Amino acid sequence: MDNKQVAVFMGDDASPEVMVPTVDLLRGMDLGIDFIEPVVGQIAKEKSGTLFPDEAKAQIDAADATFFGSTSGDSTPVLFYLRWGKQTFANLRPCVYVPGFNSPMARPDGIDFAIIRENLEDLYLGLEGDTQDLAGLNLYSRHARANLGDLGPGKYAIKAITEAGSERVIRFAFELARKRDKQRKVTVTCKYNMLAVADGLFLEIGKTIAQEYPDIEFEHFIVDDFLCRMITNPHALDVVVMPNLYGDIMSDGAAGLIGGLGLAPSGCYGDNYAYFESAHGTAPDIAGQNIINPTATVLSAAMLLDYLDLSAPADQLRQAISTVYADTANLTVDQGGSASTSGFFDALHRALANT
Repeated sequence: MDNKQVAVFMGDDASPEVMVPTVDLLRGMDLGIDFIEPVVGQIAKEKSGTLFPDEAKAQIDAADATFFGSTSGDSTPVLFYLRWGKQTFANLRPCVYVPGFNSPMARPDGIDFAIIRENLEDLYLGLEGDTQDLAGLNLYSRHARANLGDLGPGKYAIKAITEAGSERVIRFAFELARKRDKQRKVTVTCKYNMLAVADGLFLEIGKTIAQEYPDIEFEHFIVDDFLCRMITNPHALDVVVMPNLYGDIMSDGAAGLIGGLGLAPSGCYGDNYAYFESAHGTAPDIAGQNIINPTATVLSAAMLLDYLDLSAPADQLRQAISTVYADTANLTVDQGGSASTSGFFDALHRALANT
């Protein structure tokens, strides 16, 4: 059987400090995966004149998936290609508490839900500009009771919710609820009271799809009500799906429930491709200090293995993380400990050896 192919991008600032040892760890597990590192960024520009050459794009296309380090710089074009070019429309962000995580919650045990963020549309289409450019359209605000052009100089951003985009991500949520086989519940949340047309469409599509899944419970909340419920009773949640902007914000908030973004993995799925990255950023303030928490990256790697039908080693990784967090000596600074990044990986290697 041919090896799986995974394209790897190490990312910027502190990201390589967790990406490099995570990939080394996966290589050491003898999983039948070839990790390929396409050349992008300044090195690629010096050679080919572009930050993202066709050769790198072809390597992504030929790979079974991509493992992506957090970026804020020259590899950003790769990220845009992985999203819009590969149509990875569902951003899955699990929120699972592991004993030892430095959660601010009084009773975090048992928190285990997943937020699915629509990944390609909403305000993230980047349709922005000067309001005066729209003045001739006579866009009337029923709330302000005025035309947009009468409100004075300013800027606009267009929120677009499509039927196809909503249907595929909401269906993804219902299918995930079946696969998780936990509470078997899907929650739709958005601002359908104030945005009755756009967010109202998202909700109505959710209601329609729910009828096709009688085995899955369905509920919906206005997004501000949902936020309150997520904080006060996260144990009641199973699979939550929402438009792009809300999902970006709520999933970061969900990470706070269990102990921070350093613990939050992420995967972006399309019909024929997926890529995986930690939910946190590049952490330039701590780059080079050997203190960044690798947990989110390692758990994202576990999601990658699940996608590649390597569920047993994925579970080994998760179990090893649980073992590491059972000993406070292994905790990194963000979790209230004093362990270094490399010290965390040493403990992780020992835990894997004993699984």
